Amino acid sequence: MLDRKLIKNFDFTLFITTVLIIIYGLIILSSATNVTMARGGDHLVFVKKQSLWFLIGLASIAVILRLDYTSFLKYSKVIYVLNIALLVAVQFVGEEQKGAQSWIPIGPFYLQPSEFAKIAMVITFAVYLAKREGKLKHFRDLVPTFIFFGIPMGLIILQPDLGTALVFIAIYFGMLFVAGARPRNLIILILAGALLVGGILTAQLGFGLEKPLKPYQLNRLTVFLDPYKDPRGAGYHVIQSLVSLGSGGPLGKGLYRGTQTQLNFLPEQKNDFIFSVVGEEFGFVGAMVLLVLFYIFVIRGIKIAMASKDMLGTLLATGIVSMIVFHLLVNIGMTAGIMPITGIPLPLFSYGGSSMLSNMIGVGILLNVYMRRQVLTF
Repeated sequence: MLDRKLIKNFDFTLFITTVLIIIYGLIILSSATNVTMARGGDHLVFVKKQSLWFLIGLASIAVILRLDYTSFLKYSKVIYVLNIALLVAVQFVGEEQKGAQSWIPIGPFYLQPSEFAKIAMVITFAVYLAKREGKLKHFRDLVPTFIFFGIPMGLIILQPDLGTALVFIAIYFGMLFVAGARPRNLIILILAGALLVGGILTAQLGFGLEKPLKPYQLNRLTVFLDPYKDPRGAGYHVIQSLVSLGSGGPLGKGLYRGTQTQLNFLPEQKNDFIFSVVGEEFGFVGAMVLLVLFYIFVIRGIKIAMASKDMLGTLLATGIVSMIVFHLLVNIGMTAGIMPITGIPLPLFSYGGSSMLSNMIGVGILLNVYMRRQVLTF
């Protein structure tokens, strides 16, 4: 049982906000998958699966809360090795879906190790940086961090899963900044990375270089600039998403009444473009409600990072918040046509068991840090 002093420190605001986001997502998911009913299937099958992962996530939070987050200091090496092992296993026993070999079949379910890799890297990198507090002032001090993050990130790029690799970068820079790395050095790294990516894109688009990005990945990265250049191909997703968002108006067309959604014009409507379903069926108001819930979630996460009793807790909260914020910016920006299509889901909202469970583990870590923000005396 948890100590009563810990229970008093429980962040009910964060927990209730998380539950409300998930319930909202289940309602939207029921509409986004309603088209299966017309084909003779159970239109609630995805809602039932997502609800199951939600319950498993709640159980995971209960387990995490019983553990002191400082125990990660002892087990971080094991977590890192298991993370690498799973990512390597994907290369041999994984199944390919949507152009990426990222899923390991386990009975009727599919495990996506790259989703759990995000949480694993937050935990292990937090321990790594906490042990080196005050020792990140020079550029040479950052070199070991490249290797630490580079190994799992390289394995994810091999799948290839470009979206998750980008999330890794957001986690990396967010945690390094809070850990005390000099902003100047981080800016140099960002600029160097931007030049590298720009060089690769130029080489592939202008000179026909075949690797490292596949043609469909190149199209996704560039088509958002002008989706009407290829309206029936790479630009189709963006165009249909913009039509869905724009047609919702202030209050939307109503649940199960969105024509883009119900007539299946909107692609990936239960995953990457589920925010477009919100805009079409619940309108601007419905979209703002969701954004306000996420705003509360992020603000609570930042406050937890600031209130932590030690650097380890601060870094754990920072990593989770960095991950969630990047997901939000890219996914919503993608549906609005201002960001490239990278296959990044809307956290706690898009359909996906691995994504749901990994994000709820992240919530559990935030709650854990907040509950133990004070040194208990007995």
